[in-house]
Amino acid sequence: MTSINLLHSNDRQGVYPESWYSAVTGTQAPRPALSGTADTDVCIIGAGLTGLSAALHLARAGYKVTVLEAHRVGWGASGRNGGQVGTGQRLDQDYLEKHYGKANARQFWEIAEEAKALVRELAAEGEFECHIEDGILHADHKQRYVAESREYADKLNGEYGYDKIRFVDREELHQLVRSERYFGGTLDTGAFHINPLALTLGIAGLAEKAGAVLHENSEVVSVSEGPKVRVATAQGEIRASHLVYACNGYLGMLQKSVAQRVLPINNFVIATEPLTATQREAIMPTAAAVADSKFVINYFRMTHDNRLLFGGGENYGYRFPADIKTFVRKPMLEIFPQAETLKIDYGWGGTLAVTVKRLPLFERIAGNILTCTGYSGHGVALATLAGKIAAEAIGGQAAQFDAMAQMDTPRFPGGTLLRYPMLVAAMTWFSLRDRL
Repeated sequence: MTSINLLHSNDRQGVYPESWYSAVTGTQAPRPALSGTADTDVCIIGAGLTGLSAALHLARAGYKVTVLEAHRVGWGASGRNGGQVGTGQRLDQDYLEKHYGKANARQFWEIAEEAKALVRELAAEGEFECHIEDGILHADHKQRYVAESREYADKLNGEYGYDKIRFVDREELHQLVRSERYFGGTLDTGAFHINPLALTLGIAGLAEKAGAVLHENSEVVSVSEGPKVRVATAQGEIRASHLVYACNGYLGMLQKSVAQRVLPINNFVIATEPLTATQREAIMPTAAAVADSKFVINYFRMTHDNRLLFGGGENYGYRFPADIKTFVRKPMLEIFPQAETLKIDYGWGGTLAVTVKRLPLFERIAGNILTCTGYSGHGVALATLAGKIAAEAIGGQAAQFDAMAQMDTPRFPGGTLLRYPMLVAAMTWFSLRDRL
């Protein structure tokens, strides 16, 4: 499996997927590929949320910045994901307190809150309408999880002073989401959902206005470390004082020590035809997004043009299903059988990166080389802030970078050779547990 290049396995070179996001957002004019040799202060590999945020904040701090993107700006997970911007880290505060202590858990919480605020700030600055809508429902698919949801909302209210989350019982949840699959949960009005491609393109424009140079269709083929890092593409080379890997699920084997600790997996999303008022009332009256408690998670929301956008399904290969619309329609109908007659207008897939413990990997690979990756499905806000944190670390202010680097991100068992088969076994087990 390690020989598969996910940059080219499922997509056409330099072409955005036919997603609802690309249809409603439009795209920017192509940027030129790197040609020849150039010197820069900071080279960034990957023009997603992490790389573009790093470029923006570095350029505003006066650095000369060059970004290399193998396809198009926002082409990867940053422009394809479910668009949900949740509160906190990928794992809850109970876990973080137990494993890192209350002081560190509090810092992780504050970093996550800053991440949400940064997304709102940059969305407002950018040229694209991001259609932010407040509210994320966590929906429990098992009755025994409901008490835990109530307790966790109480914990955040009391211990963290976070008053934007509350418990939702089964009856209220059913009024918001017309599904018999859920027993209760929480409603977080401090969380929100967004068009992530619009956000990413907006940050790209801001970075360029600040002076950053963005090269598209410039796949990196090799990196030579040293006081001056040499980053080569097929058409040129960048010599840089600093390097940031911002590749996430598309890293491949470009940096082998990081590849041993992150695993690319695919996820899939569909968008229905626009719903009538009657259809929406029968399926999902709420404007809040939903993420459920399954290990193989279902997540869904209504878009600004009244489509049901639904993400879910399991895929145990690096190739996308031949028919993504049919593939994701199955879990959608498990949640909403009343959506049987809805036409599916869009279906697309993308690749994200997970870590063993679902916590992000922030690492100083060498004195002048950083990476931020492995957001494990929680990356819209954290990836955006990670770019800023990386920029600050390059500028000598590394407190937040060092704090996030404390998170435990062990190598996958079996290294790069066996990590994927072992993940398949684990995902199969958890999927079976979800069903049972």
